[in-house]
Amino acid sequence: MSTLSDLLRQVEQKDAQLAADLRREVKALESRRAFGLNFERHVPETVELPGRPVRRGDKVRFVPERGEPAASVERGLWRVKAIRREAGGRVTELIRKGQSGTDAETARRAADDLVVVAEFRDPIYPGLTSTGKVERGGDKPYHSVINAENFHALQALLYTHEGQVDAIYIDPPYNTGAKDWKYNNDYVDGEDAYRHSKWLAFMERRLKLARRLLNPENSVLIVTIDEKEYLRLGLLLQQTFPDSIIQMISSVINPKGTARTTYFSRTDEYAFFVFLGEAGVPEVTSGEKMVEVRWRYLRRTDIESRRGTTKGGTAQFFPIYVDHSSHKIREIGDPLPPDVDRRAVPEVDGCVAVFPIREDGEVEMNWGLTAPSLQRALDAGFVRVSKGKTELQPYIFSYLTAPKIKKIESGKLVKSDRREDGSWIVLLPEGKSARPTTTWRERSHDAGAYGTTLLRELLPDRKFPFPKSLYAVEDTLHFFLTEKPNAAVVDFFTGSGTTAHAVMRLNKQDGGRRQCISVTNNEVSADEQKRLRAQGLRPGDAEWETLGICDYITKPRIEAAITGKTPEGEPIKGDYKFTDEFPMAEGFEENVEFFTLTYEAPRPVAHHKSFPAIAPLLWLRAGARGRRIERAVDDYAVADTYAVLFDLDAAEDFLAALAGAENVNLAFIVTDDDRGFQSVCGDLPERIEAVRLYESYLTNFKINVGTLNTGRD
Repeated sequence: MSTLSDLLRQVEQKDAQLAADLRREVKALESRRAFGLNFERHVPETVELPGRPVRRGDKVRFVPERGEPAASVERGLWRVKAIRREAGGRVTELIRKGQSGTDAETARRAADDLVVVAEFRDPIYPGLTSTGKVERGGDKPYHSVINAENFHALQALLYTHEGQVDAIYIDPPYNTGAKDWKYNNDYVDGEDAYRHSKWLAFMERRLKLARRLLNPENSVLIVTIDEKEYLRLGLLLQQTFPDSIIQMISSVINPKGTARTTYFSRTDEYAFFVFLGEAGVPEVTSGEKMVEVRWRYLRRTDIESRRGTTKGGTAQFFPIYVDHSSHKIREIGDPLPPDVDRRAVPEVDGCVAVFPIREDGEVEMNWGLTAPSLQRALDAGFVRVSKGKTELQPYIFSYLTAPKIKKIESGKLVKSDRREDGSWIVLLPEGKSARPTTTWRERSHDAGAYGTTLLRELLPDRKFPFPKSLYAVEDTLHFFLTEKPNAAVVDFFTGSGTTAHAVMRLNKQDGGRRQCISVTNNEVSADEQKRLRAQGLRPGDAEWETLGICDYITKPRIEAAITGKTPEGEPIKGDYKFTDEFPMAEGFEENVEFFTLTYEAPRPVAHHKSFPAIAPLLWLRAGARGRRIERAVDDYAVADTYAVLFDLDAAEDFLAALAGAENVNLAFIVTDDDRGFQSVCGDLPERIEAVRLYESYLTNFKINVGTLNTGRD
């Protein structure tokens, strides 16, 4: 090592930065394990940002001429020295070190023929810009879909969700050698001698960030993979999560098997489960179903069954009186005619009257049972009462359906103990419970029938390779989210959007308010790129971006699932199967907003001109519910669940406004003054968490440099 040190000192005299980079790599080699998973960390990734305006000081790369392949231009990086406006548009003056490391190379290039590049460790100032939303869920939290390079998106999410995520489900590239993923903007194929170590370096950087997002007290990471990388992935997970229990299961996803001429036909894939804190697998019966049967949500969900409609009738809109103290149903009121205001019903001392009202507070629905039927079910112990989250729905009711009651009478289902609300715990017939096995053979997990075919029903004439079975993802998440109706789920290899779709299915089954954050890029497939380049198109063109994964598959699939309509506006054909069967055209009562991660310029961020870009990040941190504060104001602003104090001089009025805002649980204080921040914190109501925002937003949202100020202690 002494000879190497001498050589490094000689290099330092000519190029201090190169010497520092070499020393860092030498240190990494010295710290390598004698045993375990050793791999090259490789030159960290760069990310091209097509569509991002070229600015002075940017790192850029040449874009091929229209109609030419990507390999037609050299891939080196240049620095933008100056930008001049000429008759033909913006022209840049570029500079970089020469091949010898001393003489500088210069070049001129039209700004339109350049793409901005972000290198690993380059400071990045992220923002989010909304590209649309779907709102059918009233006051429920919004799901989020973020079009971004997932490494940068994960760093930004550390500000909003560090230590707060209940489950991460990812289906990363399987590294098959078939150009199914990129490293440093180039597809990795089977001829790449370093494809395994590149894949490990790529995954390790993201898994380390995922670990910080997960709730250390109780959460789970789920990673699916096939035979190409499962051995390396297992070792990588052990090294990244040394204090966690890790298990791998095998799941049959193609019962017929893949066609192979020489070797075994593969029918399954694998899923690794990383258990953090107290997380574990709940018991199931020997029939591999959950011990407790699922109950139906009492409030009707389809809009055709709203109050006063022919389908809804007039006998199923009535008050249910719940005792404030015992939280039990004390009385069931009489049905109200359609022309009678629900506020006119008589009060019952010590009770709250609950009606089937949608979360938006505007649409009156109907209960799923008439008052006499509900009373009989209540007397028999087949009605459950759980606490709601809103003033209009302080309690949520569910009931056991008539077919399941008949199964109890025939002995196919059994009653166990009673809950505190008087309802029975109903179990599947075996009664004896056990842990699920590590081999799954479920018909519903067939990726062809319930992945590819189901996606075709949602998005006719659009193709996506190897989507997961919706029900396989649903079943996997159900193990860990049944007792977490407000869970936060993240998928940062979103693809076709199956994870978000599965979370919405779980919400419908039990009235949950879980939310999913989906991250995907807008990459166009390798074959599609060839076709588009032949047409004279290139990244950044609207026609090119329209066919990217996010815009062509992910966003339309999630929108179709919620609305029940295809992108062409036609009702989706077919029904959901298995656990919860209903027409796909009914959609879901959910909200979702679509975002694109932006890369803000330092100067406007530093001068308070980029608050609109960071506004969605504050909203996400506050739970992604209700109204968003979009712009900075002179004093303060209060939204549905959070507030921002922009000027400490307005603190008194700010605190007075918060006193009457019962749903606000987070306050952002913009100040560089430690004493001023502490003073405001001391006067805040106990329910409100205070988060400091420095007056220069640069301090809070600078990422890609190893740290991010999350505002959490």
